Amino acid sequence: MAAIWARGISWAGLALGPGAWMVSTQANYAAVPWICAHRINFVPAAALALVLIALLGSLLSWRSYRVEPEPAADGRGGVPHHLLAFVGVLLGILFALVIATQGAAALVLTGCER
Repeated sequence: MAAIWARGISWAGLALGPGAWMVSTQANYAAVPWICAHRINFVPAAALALVLIALLGSLLSWRSYRVEPEPAADGRGGVPHHLLAFVGVLLGILFALVIATQGAAALVLTGCER
C-alpha cells in the first residue's frame, strides 16, 4: 500500500474522476423520490464525499506524474506514462468541479419543485 502511495497510479484520475461523477449523477436522480418523501437532502454531503474521491484520483495521478518513468525494455522511446498521468490529473480536477457544481445546485434546489 505504501508503494502505491509513493509511486502513484497513472490512470487513477481517469478512473476515479468519471466514476465518481457517474455515481453522483445516478444517485442524484435515483434519490429524488426518497428526498421528497423524507425532506432530507443528503446530496451536498454525498457530493462532498465524491469530490474527495475524484481529487484522490487526481492526487494519485499527480504522484505518478512526478515519478521518473522507466525506459522501455526494447529501447524504443515514447513512454506514455507522463501523458496518461497528466491527463488523469486534469480529468480528476475537472470531474471534481462538475460534482461540486451539482452539489452546490442541490443547496438551492431540492428536486421536488414542480
